[in-house]
Amino acid sequence: MQFTKLGAFISLFSLISASALTFTLGAQEKSCFYIFTEKPRTSVNFYFAVQSGGSFDVDYAIKNPKGVIIHSDEKQRQGDFMINADEVGEYEFCFANGMSTFAEKVVDFEIKFQDENDIYKAKMPVQPNSQPNTHVEGMQTTIDNIDSQLDNLLKALQYYKTRNNRNQATVRSTESRIYYFSIFEVLLMVGMAFLQITIVQIFFKGSRKQLV
Repeated sequence: MQFTKLGAFISLFSLISASALTFTLGAQEKSCFYIFTEKPRTSVNFYFAVQSGGSFDVDYAIKNPKGVIIHSDEKQRQGDFMINADEVGEYEFCFANGMSTFAEKVVDFEIKFQDENDIYKAKMPVQPNSQPNTHVEGMQTTIDNIDSQLDNLLKALQYYKTRNNRNQATVRSTESRIYYFSIFEVLLMVGMAFLQITIVQIFFKGSRKQLV
């Protein structure tokens, strides 16, 4: 698998079954990444989550090697789904932040091949001329279960990471609003006090003129 960011043309990962990346998407910016499938009918798991910025949402679109959009949506905070890469070639994954005029977004995403004959999946070594063994099959089943549980654990960690980052961003935003509101409140109180003093001075000046 190979990724290339549009505009930079830098290879980030090469020949791995799963790749995760965190990047910053500026306001009014669009970033695209690519994977190349070598076999038809490959299932690709696609996960992304907006960690911070604005309303924590982005637009995304996935195109096949012919340039046809096979999956897209707008203003999404996160997504975790599987697409069928039926054709061999380069698939395009694009993120857009066109709805934001000044807020940049931090996005995590991961793309993973789901292949039945995945060479990266943990398996028991096979001895030549060996006969089927119940114990070996049981150990392989245990390995598969551990692999599935680790995958579920990874997804849970990704979920908690996203929630933690968003909660921290919300806290920082709330603190900033309280700070500026407090400054505005102080200025308003000073302005009201100054206005009251001015009105009282005008009142007493008018009273003195009437007495004279």
